[in-house]
Amino acid sequence: MKLPGSEEMKAIDRCAIEEFGIPGVVLMENAGTGTVRLIEEQFGPLAGSFALIFIGPGNNGGDGLVIGRHLHQRGCEPIFFFLVNPDSLSGDAAVNLAVVEKLRLPLHVIDSPTRVKTIPVLFKQIESRGKPCCAIIDAIFGTGLSRNITGHFADTIDLINGRSFARHTPVIAVDTPSGLDSDTGKIFGKCVKASLTATFGCAKPGQVMQGSSAYTGTLSIIDIGIPPEVITKAGINTSMITGETASSWLQALKRQANTHKGTYGHLLVLAGSAGKTGAAILTARGAQYSGCGLVSLCVPYDLNTIFETSLVEAMTVPLPTSSSLLNVSDLPTVIKNLEHKTAVVIGPGLGTDARTADLVLYLYHSVKQPLVVDADALNILAKQADQLKTPAGPRILTPHPGEMARLIGVSGDSVQENRLEAAKECYRRFKRKGRDLVIILKGAGTLVIADNDQVMINTSGNPGMAAGGMGDVLSGMIGSLLCQGLNPTVAAAAAVFLHGRAGDELYARIGQGFSATELARNIPHCLQTLLRENV
Repeated sequence: MKLPGSEEMKAIDRCAIEEFGIPGVVLMENAGTGTVRLIEEQFGPLAGSFALIFIGPGNNGGDGLVIGRHLHQRGCEPIFFFLVNPDSLSGDAAVNLAVVEKLRLPLHVIDSPTRVKTIPVLFKQIESRGKPCCAIIDAIFGTGLSRNITGHFADTIDLINGRSFARHTPVIAVDTPSGLDSDTGKIFGKCVKASLTATFGCAKPGQVMQGSSAYTGTLSIIDIGIPPEVITKAGINTSMITGETASSWLQALKRQANTHKGTYGHLLVLAGSAGKTGAAILTARGAQYSGCGLVSLCVPYDLNTIFETSLVEAMTVPLPTSSSLLNVSDLPTVIKNLEHKTAVVIGPGLGTDARTADLVLYLYHSVKQPLVVDADALNILAKQADQLKTPAGPRILTPHPGEMARLIGVSGDSVQENRLEAAKECYRRFKRKGRDLVIILKGAGTLVIADNDQVMINTSGNPGMAAGGMGDVLSGMIGSLLCQGLNPTVAAAAAVFLHGRAGDELYARIGQGFSATELARNIPHCLQTLLRENV
Protein backbone atom coordinates (compact mmCIF):
# COMPACT_ATOMS: atom_id res chain seq x y z
CA MET A 1 0.00 0.00 0.00
CA LYS A 2 1.49 3.32 -1.12
CA LEU A 3 2.06 6.12 1.41
CA PRO A 4 2.32 9.54 -0.26
CA GLY A 5 3.84 12.44 1.66
CA SER A 6 2.07 15.78 1.90
CA GLU A 7 3.65 17.22 -1.25
CA GLU A 8 3.01 13.99 -3.15
CA MET A 9 -0.63 14.05 -2.01
CA LYS A 10 -1.00 17.62 -3.25
CA ALA A 11 0.40 16.54 -6.61
CA ILE A 12 -2.04 13.61 -6.70
CA ASP A 13 -5.00 15.91 -6.03
CA ARG A 14 -3.74 18.36 -8.65
CA CYS A 15 -3.32 15.59 -11.22
CA ALA A 16 -6.83 14.26 -10.58
CA ILE A 17 -8.27 17.76 -10.98
CA GLU A 18 -6.20 19.13 -13.85
CA GLU A 19 -5.36 16.06 -15.94
CA PHE A 20 -8.37 13.84 -15.30
CA GLY A 21 -10.93 16.62 -15.00
CA ILE A 22 -12.35 15.69 -11.59
CA PRO A 23 -13.42 18.96 -9.91
CA GLY A 24 -11.88 19.60 -6.52
CA VAL A 25 -15.31 20.18 -5.04
CA VAL A 26 -16.25 16.61 -6.10
CA LEU A 27 -13.22 15.19 -4.31
CA MET A 28 -14.18 17.21 -1.22
CA GLU A 29 -17.77 15.96 -1.44
CA ASN A 30 -16.57 12.35 -1.68
CA ALA A 31 -14.28 12.88 1.31
CA GLY A 32 -17.10 14.26 3.43
CA THR A 33 -19.72 11.67 2.49
CA GLY A 34 -17.22 8.84 2.93
CA THR A 35 -16.38 10.08 6.43
CA VAL A 36 -20.04 10.24 7.44
CA ARG A 37 -20.62 6.69 6.15
CA LEU A 38 -17.64 5.56 8.19
CA ILE A 39 -18.99 7.23 11.34
CA GLU A 40 -22.34 5.46 10.81
CA GLU A 41 -20.61 2.11 10.32
CA GLN A 42 -18.49 2.51 13.43
CA PHE A 43 -20.89 4.22 15.85
CA GLY A 44 -24.41 3.48 14.62
CA PRO A 45 -27.39 5.62 13.52
CA LEU A 46 -26.95 9.39 13.70
CA ALA A 47 -30.57 10.61 13.78
CA GLY A 48 -31.56 12.47 16.93
CA SER A 49 -27.98 13.31 17.95
CA PHE A 50 -25.65 16.29 17.57
CA ALA A 51 -21.99 16.68 16.61
CA LEU A 52 -19.33 19.30 17.31
CA ILE A 53 -17.33 20.16 14.19
CA PHE A 54 -14.16 22.23 14.53
CA ILE A 55 -13.33 24.09 11.31
CA GLY A 56 -9.87 25.38 10.46
CA PRO A 57 -8.41 27.08 7.40
CA GLY A 58 -8.08 25.49 3.97
CA ASN A 59 -9.58 22.37 2.49
CA ASN A 60 -9.57 20.46 5.78
CA GLY A 61 -12.13 22.94 7.05
CA GLY A 62 -14.04 22.49 3.79
CA ASP A 63 -14.14 18.74 4.38
CA GLY A 64 -15.61 19.46 7.82
CA LEU A 65 -18.36 21.58 6.26
CA VAL A 66 -19.33 18.76 3.90
CA ILE A 67 -19.37 16.33 6.83
CA GLY A 68 -21.67 18.65 8.77
CA ARG A 69 -24.06 18.98 5.86
CA HIS A 70 -24.38 15.23 5.44
CA LEU A 71 -24.79 14.73 9.17
CA HIS A 72 -27.68 17.21 8.94
CA GLN A 73 -29.25 15.16 6.14
CA ARG A 74 -29.18 12.12 8.41
CA GLY A 75 -31.01 13.89 11.22
CA CYS A 76 -27.93 14.84 13.24
CA GLU A 77 -27.54 18.46 14.34
CA PRO A 78 -24.07 19.77 13.36
CA ILE A 79 -22.62 22.55 15.53
CA PHE A 80 -19.80 24.33 13.68
CA PHE A 81 -16.97 26.02 15.58
CA PHE A 82 -14.88 28.17 13.24
CA LEU A 83 -11.34 28.69 14.52
CA VAL A 84 -10.77 31.18 11.68
CA ASN A 85 -12.89 33.96 10.24
CA PRO A 86 -15.41 32.16 7.97
CA ASP A 87 -14.94 34.91 5.38
CA SER A 88 -11.28 33.87 5.03
CA LEU A 89 -12.21 30.52 3.49
CA SER A 90 -11.70 30.30 -0.25
CA GLY A 91 -12.08 27.92 -3.17
CA ASP A 92 -13.98 24.68 -2.57
CA ALA A 93 -14.19 25.37 1.18
CA ALA A 94 -15.96 28.67 0.49
CA VAL A 95 -18.40 26.90 -1.85
CA ASN A 96 -19.39 24.55 0.96
CA LEU A 97 -19.57 27.38 3.49
CA ALA A 98 -22.16 29.09 1.29
CA VAL A 99 -24.31 25.95 1.34
CA VAL A 100 -24.06 25.67 5.14
CA GLU A 101 -25.05 29.31 5.52
CA LYS A 102 -28.09 28.87 3.27
CA LEU A 103 -29.15 25.89 5.36
CA ARG A 104 -28.88 28.15 8.44
CA LEU A 105 -26.94 25.55 10.34
CA PRO A 106 -25.59 26.78 13.71
CA LEU A 107 -22.06 28.16 13.65
CA HIS A 108 -19.86 29.92 16.17
CA VAL A 109 -16.58 31.77 15.71
CA ILE A 110 -13.90 30.72 18.23
CA ASP A 111 -11.05 33.13 17.68
CA SER A 112 -9.61 33.58 21.17
CA PRO A 113 -8.77 31.53 24.30
CA THR A 114 -11.71 33.18 26.06
CA ARG A 115 -14.15 31.93 23.46
CA VAL A 116 -12.71 28.42 23.65
CA LYS A 117 -14.00 28.32 27.24
CA THR A 118 -17.57 28.84 26.02
CA ILE A 119 -17.63 25.52 24.15
CA PRO A 120 -18.38 23.27 27.17
CA VAL A 121 -21.16 25.63 28.24
CA LEU A 122 -22.79 25.43 24.82
CA PHE A 123 -22.36 21.66 24.83
CA LYS A 124 -24.24 21.32 28.12
CA GLN A 125 -27.05 23.52 26.81
CA ILE A 126 -27.58 21.30 23.76
CA GLU A 127 -27.24 18.12 25.79
CA SER A 128 -29.89 19.37 28.22
CA ARG A 129 -32.41 19.14 25.36
CA GLY A 130 -32.07 15.37 25.55
CA LYS A 131 -29.79 14.88 22.51
CA PRO A 132 -26.65 12.75 22.77
CA CYS A 133 -23.40 13.88 21.14
CA CYS A 134 -22.42 11.33 18.49
CA ALA A 135 -19.00 12.73 17.55
CA ILE A 136 -16.43 15.49 17.83
CA ILE A 137 -15.04 16.21 14.37
CA ASP A 138 -11.48 17.53 14.01
CA ALA A 139 -11.30 19.46 10.72
CA ILE A 140 -8.81 22.05 11.96
CA PHE A 141 -5.56 21.30 10.11
CA GLY A 142 -4.88 18.79 7.34
CA THR A 143 -1.77 17.14 6.02
CA GLY A 144 0.04 20.33 5.04
CA LEU A 145 0.73 21.65 8.56
CA SER A 146 4.38 22.60 9.10
CA ARG A 147 4.45 24.77 12.23
CA ASN A 148 3.80 24.41 15.95
CA ILE A 149 0.22 24.96 17.06
CA THR A 150 -0.28 27.86 19.46
CA GLY A 151 -2.94 30.26 20.76
CA HIS A 152 -6.62 29.39 20.62
CA PHE A 153 -5.87 26.50 18.23
CA ALA A 154 -3.75 24.86 20.95
CA ASP A 155 -6.39 25.60 23.59
CA THR A 156 -9.05 23.98 21.43
CA ILE A 157 -6.97 20.84 20.96
CA ASP A 158 -6.42 20.66 24.73
CA LEU A 159 -10.18 20.97 25.18
CA ILE A 160 -10.88 18.18 22.67
CA ASN A 161 -8.29 15.88 24.25
CA GLY A 162 -9.50 16.62 27.79
CA ARG A 163 -13.16 16.11 26.88
CA SER A 164 -14.27 16.53 30.48
CA PHE A 165 -17.58 17.80 29.06
CA ALA A 166 -17.96 14.89 26.60
CA ARG A 167 -15.94 12.08 28.11
CA HIS A 168 -17.30 9.18 26.10
CA THR A 169 -17.76 10.95 22.76
CA PRO A 170 -15.58 9.61 19.92
CA VAL A 171 -13.21 12.04 18.21
CA ILE A 172 -13.01 11.76 14.42
CA ALA A 173 -9.94 13.25 12.70
CA VAL A 174 -10.52 14.45 9.15
CA ASP A 175 -7.68 13.24 6.89
CA THR A 176 -5.13 13.40 9.74
CA PRO A 177 -5.21 14.42 13.41
CA SER A 178 -4.51 18.14 13.69
CA GLY A 179 -0.92 18.58 14.87
CA LEU A 180 0.48 15.35 13.40
CA ASP A 181 3.14 15.75 10.73
CA SER A 182 1.79 13.45 8.03
CA ASP A 183 5.30 12.95 6.60
CA THR A 184 7.25 12.05 9.74
CA GLY A 185 4.82 11.40 12.60
CA LYS A 186 6.29 14.36 14.51
CA ILE A 187 3.94 16.33 16.78
CA PHE A 188 3.72 20.08 16.21
CA GLY A 189 3.46 21.03 19.87
CA LYS A 190 -0.13 19.83 20.27
CA CYS A 191 -2.06 17.08 18.54
CA VAL A 192 -5.64 15.86 18.59
CA LYS A 193 -5.95 12.33 19.99
CA ALA A 194 -8.52 10.77 17.69
CA SER A 195 -10.60 7.65 18.22
CA LEU A 196 -10.84 7.26 14.44
CA THR A 197 -9.00 8.90 11.55
CA ALA A 198 -10.67 9.04 8.15
CA THR A 199 -7.80 9.65 5.75
CA PHE A 200 -8.45 10.39 2.09
CA GLY A 201 -7.16 8.53 -0.96
CA CYS A 202 -4.14 6.96 0.74
CA ALA A 203 -2.69 6.58 4.21
CA LYS A 204 0.24 8.91 4.92
CA PRO A 205 3.72 7.97 6.25
CA GLY A 206 3.37 9.87 9.52
CA GLN A 207 0.14 8.03 10.33
CA VAL A 208 1.92 4.68 10.57
CA MET A 209 5.17 5.89 12.10
CA GLN A 210 6.34 5.30 15.66
CA GLY A 211 3.71 6.18 18.24
CA SER A 212 1.30 7.75 15.77
CA SER A 213 -1.47 5.28 16.58
CA ALA A 214 -1.87 7.06 19.92
CA TYR A 215 -3.14 10.03 17.87
CA THR A 216 -4.76 8.42 14.83
CA GLY A 217 -6.72 5.77 16.72
CA THR A 218 -8.23 3.43 14.15
CA LEU A 219 -6.99 4.46 10.71
CA SER A 220 -9.46 4.08 7.82
CA ILE A 221 -8.78 5.00 4.21
CA ILE A 222 -11.65 6.70 2.35
CA ASP A 223 -11.86 6.29 -1.43
CA ILE A 224 -12.57 9.80 -2.72
CA GLY A 225 -12.58 8.92 -6.41
CA ILE A 226 -8.92 9.44 -7.33
CA PRO A 227 -8.23 7.12 -10.30
CA PRO A 228 -5.60 4.42 -9.63
CA GLU A 229 -3.74 5.70 -12.69
CA VAL A 230 -3.05 8.92 -10.76
CA ILE A 231 -1.48 7.00 -7.87
CA THR A 232 0.64 4.94 -10.28
CA LYS A 233 1.75 8.04 -12.16
CA ALA A 234 2.84 9.72 -8.91
CA GLY A 235 5.75 7.24 -8.53
CA ILE A 236 5.44 7.02 -4.75
CA ASN A 237 8.41 5.23 -3.16
CA THR A 238 7.02 4.86 0.36
CA SER A 239 4.75 1.95 1.24
CA MET A 240 3.41 -0.09 4.15
CA ILE A 241 4.50 -3.64 4.92
CA THR A 242 1.20 -5.38 5.61
CA GLY A 243 0.15 -8.97 6.12
CA GLU A 244 -0.91 -9.14 2.50
CA THR A 245 2.44 -7.96 1.14
CA ALA A 246 4.45 -10.11 3.55
CA SER A 247 2.34 -13.14 2.64
CA SER A 248 2.97 -12.59 -1.06
CA TRP A 249 6.74 -12.43 -0.47
CA LEU A 250 6.80 -15.48 1.78
CA GLN A 251 5.06 -17.70 -0.77
CA ALA A 252 8.55 -18.30 -2.17
CA LEU A 253 9.34 -20.27 1.01
CA LYS A 254 6.75 -22.98 0.33
CA ARG A 255 8.55 -26.27 0.14
CA GLN A 256 8.49 -29.02 -2.43
CA ALA A 257 8.58 -32.69 -1.45
CA ASN A 258 11.88 -33.49 -3.17
CA THR A 259 14.09 -31.15 -1.11
CA HIS A 260 16.60 -31.48 1.73
CA LYS A 261 18.41 -29.29 4.27
CA GLY A 262 20.91 -28.12 1.68
CA THR A 263 18.07 -26.68 -0.39
CA TYR A 264 17.40 -24.06 2.26
CA GLY A 265 20.85 -22.60 2.64
CA HIS A 266 23.63 -22.51 5.19
CA LEU A 267 23.95 -19.49 7.48
CA LEU A 268 27.18 -18.54 9.25
CA VAL A 269 26.80 -16.54 12.47
CA LEU A 270 29.69 -14.60 14.02
CA ALA A 271 28.44 -13.49 17.42
CA GLY A 272 28.84 -13.79 21.16
CA SER A 273 31.48 -13.07 23.79
CA ALA A 274 31.88 -13.66 27.51
CA GLY A 275 28.65 -12.58 29.21
CA LYS A 276 26.85 -12.21 25.86
CA THR A 277 26.49 -15.77 24.59
CA GLY A 278 22.71 -15.37 24.71
CA ALA A 279 22.77 -12.92 21.79
CA ALA A 280 24.44 -15.47 19.53
CA ILE A 281 22.12 -18.25 20.68
CA LEU A 282 19.02 -16.14 19.96
CA THR A 283 20.38 -15.25 16.52
CA ALA A 284 20.78 -18.92 15.71
CA ARG A 285 17.30 -19.72 17.01
CA GLY A 286 15.79 -16.95 14.89
CA ALA A 287 17.40 -18.55 11.85
CA GLN A 288 16.40 -22.10 12.74
CA TYR A 289 12.78 -21.33 13.62
CA SER A 290 12.30 -19.39 10.38
CA GLY A 291 13.38 -22.34 8.24
CA CYS A 292 17.11 -22.09 7.55
CA GLY A 293 18.51 -25.42 6.36
CA LEU A 294 21.82 -25.30 8.26
CA VAL A 295 23.26 -22.91 10.85
CA SER A 296 26.91 -22.71 11.92
CA LEU A 297 28.46 -20.38 14.48
CA CYS A 298 32.06 -19.19 14.77
CA VAL A 299 32.49 -18.77 18.53
CA PRO A 300 35.22 -18.11 21.11
CA TYR A 301 36.94 -21.39 22.03
CA ASP A 302 36.39 -21.12 25.81
CA LEU A 303 32.64 -20.55 25.32
CA ASN A 304 32.04 -23.39 22.89
CA THR A 305 30.50 -25.73 25.48
CA ILE A 306 27.74 -23.19 26.15
CA PHE A 307 26.82 -23.06 22.47
CA GLU A 308 26.99 -26.81 21.90
CA THR A 309 24.68 -27.54 24.83
CA SER A 310 22.24 -24.72 23.98
CA LEU A 311 22.01 -25.26 20.22
CA VAL A 312 21.92 -28.97 19.58
CA GLU A 313 20.72 -28.55 15.98
CA ALA A 314 23.44 -26.03 15.05
CA MET A 315 27.13 -26.57 14.31
CA THR A 316 29.87 -24.63 16.06
CA VAL A 317 33.37 -23.65 15.00
CA PRO A 318 35.49 -22.93 18.12
CA LEU A 319 38.08 -20.35 17.11
CA PRO A 320 41.46 -21.53 18.49
CA THR A 321 42.97 -18.20 19.61
CA SER A 322 39.72 -16.49 20.52
CA SER A 323 39.23 -17.25 24.21
CA SER A 324 36.36 -15.03 25.38
CA LEU A 325 35.79 -12.87 22.29
CA LEU A 326 36.25 -13.09 18.52
CA ASN A 327 39.82 -12.22 17.56
CA VAL A 328 41.20 -11.13 14.18
CA SER A 329 44.03 -13.65 14.70
CA ASP A 330 41.45 -16.33 13.83
CA LEU A 331 40.68 -14.75 10.47
CA PRO A 332 42.07 -17.71 8.46
CA THR A 333 39.68 -20.09 10.24
CA VAL A 334 36.74 -17.73 9.66
CA ILE A 335 37.61 -17.36 5.97
CA LYS A 336 37.79 -21.13 5.57
CA ASN A 337 34.36 -21.50 7.14
CA LEU A 338 32.86 -18.87 4.84
CA GLU A 339 33.17 -21.38 2.00
CA HIS A 340 29.81 -22.73 0.80
CA LYS A 341 27.83 -20.46 3.14
CA THR A 342 24.79 -18.72 1.67
CA ALA A 343 24.70 -15.71 3.98
CA VAL A 344 26.37 -14.34 7.12
CA VAL A 345 25.19 -12.57 10.29
CA ILE A 346 27.74 -10.63 12.31
CA GLY A 347 27.49 -8.55 15.45
CA PRO A 348 25.13 -9.76 18.21
CA GLY A 349 26.98 -9.85 21.54
CA LEU A 350 30.43 -9.39 19.95
CA GLY A 351 31.72 -6.50 22.04
CA THR A 352 33.90 -3.76 20.57
CA ASP A 353 37.40 -4.87 21.53
CA ALA A 354 40.05 -3.67 19.03
CA ARG A 355 40.83 -7.27 18.00
CA THR A 356 37.17 -7.92 17.30
CA ALA A 357 36.85 -4.60 15.47
CA ASP A 358 39.66 -5.51 13.08
CA LEU A 359 37.89 -8.78 12.26
CA VAL A 360 34.54 -7.05 11.68
CA LEU A 361 36.02 -4.40 9.38
CA TYR A 362 37.88 -6.97 7.29
CA LEU A 363 34.77 -9.11 6.86
CA TYR A 364 32.54 -6.12 6.12
CA HIS A 365 34.75 -5.27 3.16
CA SER A 366 35.63 -8.77 1.91
CA VAL A 367 32.67 -11.13 2.41
CA LYS A 368 30.98 -11.73 -0.94
CA GLN A 369 27.81 -13.24 0.51
CA PRO A 370 24.95 -11.08 1.82
CA LEU A 371 26.02 -9.87 5.27
CA VAL A 372 23.56 -8.90 8.02
CA VAL A 373 25.30 -6.39 10.31
CA ASP A 374 23.85 -5.91 13.79
CA ALA A 375 24.58 -4.71 17.32
CA ASP A 376 28.28 -4.30 18.19
CA ALA A 377 29.32 -4.72 14.56
CA LEU A 378 27.31 -1.56 13.85
CA ASN A 379 29.03 0.28 16.69
CA ILE A 380 32.38 -0.74 15.21
CA LEU A 381 31.33 0.53 11.77
CA ALA A 382 30.14 3.80 13.31
CA LYS A 383 33.68 4.54 14.52
CA GLN A 384 35.08 3.89 11.02
CA ALA A 385 32.23 5.25 8.88
CA ASP A 386 34.39 7.71 6.95
CA GLN A 387 37.00 5.06 6.09
CA LEU A 388 34.73 2.32 4.82
CA LYS A 389 35.35 1.09 1.29
CA THR A 390 33.08 -0.65 -1.17
CA PRO A 391 32.07 -4.03 0.31
CA ALA A 392 32.35 -7.21 -1.72
CA GLY A 393 28.64 -8.09 -1.48
CA PRO A 394 25.19 -6.98 -0.33
CA ARG A 395 24.89 -5.49 3.16
CA ILE A 396 21.90 -5.25 5.51
CA LEU A 397 22.38 -2.93 8.49
CA THR A 398 19.89 -3.34 11.37
CA PRO A 399 20.35 -0.51 13.92
CA HIS A 400 18.06 0.41 16.79
CA PRO A 401 17.77 4.21 17.39
CA GLY A 402 20.87 4.41 19.59
CA GLU A 403 23.01 2.55 17.07
CA MET A 404 21.55 4.66 14.27
CA ALA A 405 22.53 7.81 16.17
CA ARG A 406 26.13 6.59 16.34
CA LEU A 407 26.16 5.58 12.66
CA ILE A 408 25.15 9.04 11.45
CA GLY A 409 26.66 11.14 14.24
CA VAL A 410 23.55 12.64 15.85
CA SER A 411 21.70 12.27 19.14
CA GLY A 412 19.21 9.50 19.84
CA ASP A 413 16.48 12.10 20.33
CA SER A 414 17.23 13.50 16.88
CA VAL A 415 16.79 10.06 15.35
CA GLN A 416 13.45 9.54 17.06
CA GLU A 417 12.26 13.01 16.09
CA ASN A 418 12.62 12.20 12.40
CA ARG A 419 13.16 8.49 11.97
CA LEU A 420 12.57 8.57 8.23
CA GLU A 421 15.23 11.20 7.56
CA ALA A 422 17.69 9.42 9.88
CA ALA A 423 17.25 6.14 8.01
CA LYS A 424 17.65 7.87 4.65
CA GLU A 425 20.80 9.64 5.86
CA CYS A 426 22.27 6.31 6.98
CA TYR A 427 21.49 4.83 3.57
CA ARG A 428 23.20 7.76 1.82
CA ARG A 429 26.24 7.48 4.09
CA PHE A 430 26.83 3.73 3.66
CA LYS A 431 25.67 3.19 0.09
CA ARG A 432 28.39 2.23 -2.38
CA LYS A 433 27.84 2.09 -6.13
CA GLY A 434 27.26 -1.39 -7.47
CA ARG A 435 26.42 -2.98 -4.11
CA ASP A 436 22.99 -3.65 -2.61
CA LEU A 437 22.36 -1.95 0.72
CA VAL A 438 19.35 -2.24 3.01
CA ILE A 439 18.92 -0.17 6.17
CA ILE A 440 16.50 -1.35 8.88
CA LEU A 441 15.74 1.20 11.61
CA LYS A 442 14.15 -0.86 14.36
CA GLY A 443 11.42 0.35 16.71
CA ALA A 444 7.68 0.95 16.58
CA GLY A 445 6.94 1.27 12.87
CA THR A 446 10.28 -0.26 11.80
CA LEU A 447 11.62 1.34 8.63
CA VAL A 448 13.25 -0.52 5.74
CA ILE A 449 15.22 1.62 3.28
CA ALA A 450 16.47 -0.01 0.08
CA ASP A 451 17.74 0.77 -3.42
CA ASN A 452 15.96 3.30 -5.64
CA ASP A 453 14.93 5.32 -2.54
CA GLN A 454 12.43 2.62 -1.64
CA VAL A 455 10.97 3.14 1.86
CA MET A 456 8.82 0.55 3.63
CA ILE A 457 7.12 1.06 7.00
CA ASN A 458 6.23 -2.02 9.01
CA THR A 459 2.76 -2.39 10.50
CA SER A 460 3.33 -5.34 12.84
CA GLY A 461 4.86 -5.34 16.32
CA ASN A 462 3.88 -4.09 19.78
CA PRO A 463 5.25 -2.67 23.07
CA GLY A 464 5.60 -6.17 24.52
CA MET A 465 8.58 -6.64 22.21
CA ALA A 466 10.58 -3.99 24.09
CA ALA A 467 12.80 -6.64 25.69
CA GLY A 468 16.36 -7.88 25.35
CA GLY A 469 17.20 -10.27 22.54
CA MET A 470 14.39 -9.40 20.14
CA GLY A 471 16.79 -7.80 17.66
CA ASP A 472 19.08 -10.83 17.77
CA VAL A 473 16.20 -13.07 16.74
CA LEU A 474 15.40 -10.67 13.88
CA SER A 475 18.98 -10.78 12.57
CA GLY A 476 18.86 -14.56 12.46
CA MET A 477 15.52 -14.45 10.65
CA ILE A 478 16.88 -12.10 7.98
CA GLY A 479 19.87 -14.38 7.47
CA SER A 480 17.54 -17.36 7.20
CA LEU A 481 15.33 -15.77 4.54
CA LEU A 482 18.45 -14.83 2.56
CA CYS A 483 19.55 -18.46 2.75
CA GLN A 484 16.14 -19.56 1.46
CA GLY A 485 16.50 -17.47 -1.67
CA LEU A 486 14.84 -14.12 -0.98
CA ASN A 487 16.70 -11.05 -2.22
CA PRO A 488 18.13 -8.68 0.43
CA THR A 489 15.28 -6.14 0.28
CA VAL A 490 12.49 -8.72 0.44
CA ALA A 491 14.32 -10.83 3.05
CA ALA A 492 14.67 -7.77 5.28
CA ALA A 493 11.10 -6.54 4.87
CA ALA A 494 9.47 -9.97 5.17
CA ALA A 495 11.52 -10.86 8.26
CA VAL A 496 10.61 -7.57 9.93
CA PHE A 497 6.89 -8.20 9.42
CA LEU A 498 7.05 -11.88 10.42
CA HIS A 499 9.05 -10.97 13.55
CA GLY A 500 6.43 -8.37 14.53
CA ARG A 501 3.54 -10.72 13.78
CA ALA A 502 5.07 -13.40 16.01
CA GLY A 503 5.20 -10.80 18.78
CA ASP A 504 1.65 -9.63 18.10
CA GLU A 505 0.26 -13.13 18.58
CA LEU A 506 2.02 -13.45 21.94
CA TYR A 507 0.95 -9.96 23.04
CA ALA A 508 -2.67 -10.73 22.23
CA ARG A 509 -2.53 -14.04 24.05
CA ILE A 510 -0.46 -13.30 27.18
CA GLY A 511 0.29 -9.57 27.22
CA GLN A 512 3.68 -8.07 28.01
CA GLY A 513 6.46 -10.10 29.58
CA PHE A 514 7.13 -12.67 26.86
CA SER A 515 10.76 -13.34 25.99
CA ALA A 516 12.76 -13.34 22.77
CA THR A 517 13.02 -17.12 23.05
CA GLU A 518 9.23 -17.42 23.19
CA LEU A 519 8.93 -15.16 20.16
CA ALA A 520 11.41 -17.28 18.22
CA ARG A 521 9.43 -20.42 19.02
CA ASN A 522 6.26 -18.75 17.73
CA ILE A 523 7.75 -18.02 14.29
CA PRO A 524 6.80 -21.33 12.61
CA HIS A 525 3.13 -20.92 13.50
CA CYS A 526 3.07 -17.33 12.22
CA LEU A 527 4.89 -18.30 9.06
CA GLN A 528 2.37 -21.07 8.43
CA THR A 529 -0.51 -18.62 8.94
CA LEU A 530 0.97 -16.07 6.53
CA LEU A 531 1.61 -18.73 3.90
CA ARG A 532 -2.04 -19.75 4.07
CA GLU A 533 -3.40 -16.19 3.94
CA ASN A 534 -2.49 -15.78 0.28
CA VAL A 535 -3.61 -19.22 -0.93
